[in-house]
Amino acid sequence: MNSVFRIRISHSQSGNRKCEIKNRKSAGLSVIACVFMMAGAVAQAQQPKKVPRIGYLSGASCSESVGTREAFCQGLRELGYVEGQNIAIECRSLEGKFDRVPDLVADLVRLKVDIIVTSSSGSARAAKKITTTIPIVMAYGGDPFQEGLVASLARPGGNVTGLTNLSSELSGKLLELLKEILPTLTLVAVLPNPTGAKGHLKEMQAVAPSLKLKLQILEVRVADDLERAFKEATNARAGALAVMQDATGIYSTNRKQIVELAVKNQLPAIYPQIGYANAGGLMSYAANETEMFRRAATYVDKILKGRKPADLPVEQPMKFELVINLKAAKQIGLTIPPNVLARADRVIK
Repeated sequence: MNSVFRIRISHSQSGNRKCEIKNRKSAGLSVIACVFMMAGAVAQAQQPKKVPRIGYLSGASCSESVGTREAFCQGLRELGYVEGQNIAIECRSLEGKFDRVPDLVADLVRLKVDIIVTSSSGSARAAKKITTTIPIVMAYGGDPFQEGLVASLARPGGNVTGLTNLSSELSGKLLELLKEILPTLTLVAVLPNPTGAKGHLKEMQAVAPSLKLKLQILEVRVADDLERAFKEATNARAGALAVMQDATGIYSTNRKQIVELAVKNQLPAIYPQIGYANAGGLMSYAANETEMFRRAATYVDKILKGRKPADLPVEQPMKFELVINLKAAKQIGLTIPPNVLARADRVIK
């Protein structure tokens, strides 16, 4: 009669597998069975884990957005994700052409990315029209509630969440700062959101009368409109320029041109992103963009660990920065008042 035997595979404290033979009379058969069972266990353990794939939708070219992308990657590294090792990032760029979003998102959907990260609420809105199942994280966006992206900031309720830069609320602050450095200012030319979103503009229009300012709204749909827009501002004798948040990437992709046109036309200008001041613009007031992209990584981490974007509150910025470029001020012969300089978080000399 054949002997009955039992084989038990267990794990030691060190993590090594151990095969125990309970019947020595059938040791030969037991060893063979044990070998097969161990081989199966090892093969199962060695199956490669699925590497999460993140779609990264940038307004500017992937090379030009290296600063914010690096901040995002830094945030991922702080959470244990290293690009090329245990996470993959597929970068796609609008290059200032907002109509490219549907095709770029469709491409990311075909790649079966786990999450789509966007650099603006405009891109997030366009992405949501393509997919309502893949989680979308705004690394930098306007008011997602006003734009219909979320049911509320506390409970988004759909597949979109992330960070808002509160740009609508800050639009009025741009005018206040211009008035402080130019007390006699009466007319401000405005480069509005190219998508036609009116939240930011309404805020600015609400504040303007209290500052005794009139606004000249310049129409810009594509980059080729910029020179014409500046000519219109000069012809109208605008005393300053306010650039609003750009959901399309047209402004951010052409920062250098906008800054140069402002200098050429002797227009003191204020911008909604720090990158403009770094590129030679006079003044910027905005949420800390680098910090927001770094924080976006926390949303990616939570979603990869099973949280739903519908339940992740939209985060509002904790820090805003006023950056003043004295080189730019000198180019247009402008003296920044000491009280404004004293409030600057950073001064470029």
